[in-house]
Amino acid sequence: MEVTIRRAVKQDCPRLLELVHELAVYEKAPNEVTVTLEHFEESGFGKNPVWWAFVAEEDGIIQGFALYYIRYSTWKGQRMYLEDILVTEKMRGKGLGKLLFDRLIEEAKEKNLSAIVWQVLEWNEPAINFYKKYNASFDAEWVNCSINV
Repeated sequence: MEVTIRRAVKQDCPRLLELVHELAVYEKAPNEVTVTLEHFEESGFGKNPVWWAFVAEEDGIIQGFALYYIRYSTWKGQRMYLEDILVTEKMRGKGLGKLLFDRLIEEAKEKNLSAIVWQVLEWNEPAINFYKKYNASFDAEWVNCSINV
């Protein structure tokens, strides 16, 4: 098995959205994905991109991805926010997640970002155990908030 980690390109967007849907099913929210392909492409590859991604490719097929954006902390400065990381179910346990996460760490260092931050569902033990291997800090004090506009 030869896996390539590379930056996502616009042509990857249909496959990335397939994987986003796979993630939504895994996270028990299959009807929550409402973004269109056009909006997704424009947001990542338009005039003012707001997200970037790496893909894990095996035999020309994207089997995983990590999508991030830059957020700003008034206390800590620029930080990488990992929006999603996913490896297809059939490829889990083969090291693709580690390759993607290691590439994110490299990217954060190259961009001189102060940290990588993300969220994980409290019931997602496989992901939590994965992050523990990186000595991740878990913060149960903050409550997630949002409003639809």
